[in-house]
Amino acid sequence: MSLKKNIPNLFTCLNLLCGSVGIILVLQNQDLKSGAYLIWLAGLFDFLDGFAARTLRVKSEIGKELDSLADMVTFGLLPGIIIFAMIQSVSDNSWLPYSGLIIPVFSALRLAKFNIDVRQTDQFIGLPTPANALLISSLPFIISSEKSWLTETLPLPYLLSIISLVFSILMVSEIRLMALKFAGFQWAANKMKYIFILSSITVLILFRVKAFPLVIILYILLSIVNNFLMPDTHNKSN
Repeated sequence: MSLKKNIPNLFTCLNLLCGSVGIILVLQNQDLKSGAYLIWLAGLFDFLDGFAARTLRVKSEIGKELDSLADMVTFGLLPGIIIFAMIQSVSDNSWLPYSGLIIPVFSALRLAKFNIDVRQTDQFIGLPTPANALLISSLPFIISSEKSWLTETLPLPYLLSIISLVFSILMVSEIRLMALKFAGFQWAANKMKYIFILSSITVLILFRVKAFPLVIILYILLSIVNNFLMPDTHNKSN
């Protein structure tokens, strides 16, 4: 293969490296925030991977498989390990921390489903693994900064287990979610995408890392509204 064809794969390998280092830091040093930072850095490499492939007009089967393997480690296993470590640090129950490992299991199902689902060319079916990882990565910052009504109402270990379960189910659900790709820039055709982008920027400015769960929930809700406004053309064509 030429160097040009391997540039996207280089970014994918950097994504994988971030996930691997993050797992080591969380397990050895209980350094949850560094693990979260590495998820964010890997997200940048994941974007650059796709951007480079489109810009250079290179595409390969090995690149597709490598991307899924990297995402499984960084956006599947690492978030699961973060939840495991968080529950373990606050719970006397020796089994409860393992509930966080539902995240890598469902992430694997999500990625396998994505690779064979022809409906997911211009939309997502189920919550993408990077979006779920972004939400999980914010939890160490939110929980360490201050108590919220959620942590006051529900014991933290069980709250983390419930979050793991709910968002794992969302990853393999049949909910159609917007892909932030623009065929054109007309307001009518992209109304929900523009609303989502502007709303996300606003809450990120106001709440910074604490806004990540709000951004993901907003993404799901606006996608559902968008589904009513723009019925699924894929099902009509089949």
